[in-house]
Amino acid sequence: MIVKSEAIVLRAVQYGETSLIATLFTRSHGIQAVIAKGARRPKSKFSAYLQAGQVLEVIFYHKPTRSVQTLSDASYKIKLDQLRFEMEKIALSSIIMELSSQVLHENEVNDELFVFIKSMLKWLNDQEHVSKSIIPYVQLRVIDKIGIGLQYDETNRAGESDTGYMNIETGTLSGESTGAESVALSSNQFTFIKELLHSNNSLLLKKKFPKNELSELIEYLDKYIRYHVEGVKPRRSDKIFDTILNPPL
Repeated sequence: MIVKSEAIVLRAVQYGETSLIATLFTRSHGIQAVIAKGARRPKSKFSAYLQAGQVLEVIFYHKPTRSVQTLSDASYKIKLDQLRFEMEKIALSSIIMELSSQVLHENEVNDELFVFIKSMLKWLNDQEHVSKSIIPYVQLRVIDKIGIGLQYDETNRAGESDTGYMNIETGTLSGESTGAESVALSSNQFTFIKELLHSNNSLLLKKKFPKNELSELIEYLDKYIRYHVEGVKPRRSDKIFDTILNPPL
């Protein structure tokens, strides 16, 4: 079957002497691995397209019995040049792509998540200045789109204080700890999550955290994801790019 679909490139690896195998998050068929034959040759039409974070229109031959499909054609749906050349944006888009890979299963279609990731990549590409503070925003939106989002517990005295707990087992944000897997949040962390659960304000993408509080919040949310999504391992991209996004003071 010939499939035409929007697709986000999650990653690409070399295969053989001239080809690439790319993992795509397609809008119509979810996660698909495709082989782009000859993609590493200088004149290949695929050479510029199969970069992590690029949003494409692709055509591939799909056979359910195959684990790797054959890519026939590709073109830009949205050309995101800054995600190819600016190191901070490359770093952040790589983290977002790996996070997406962690929470999705092969062939799993999730249109809401696809639209969100596409819009985030466009936003990231167009910003003059970016920082790692967008990662907890993305984490919280992603877990909501896959159906395991945090819920604000208004009955548990959450409104009486600007500090509280992320209750990992129950999936709640509240003023009291419930369950063994709960983490205490700072005022900045608690307020950020609480505001995000009630608002789509884009200013939350530029929230400023003290360095240690940002790293802690990202790890708390990763812990939440690992608890609720089977088989999730720590992301490699966070460590690789941490020195780029968080230079020494």
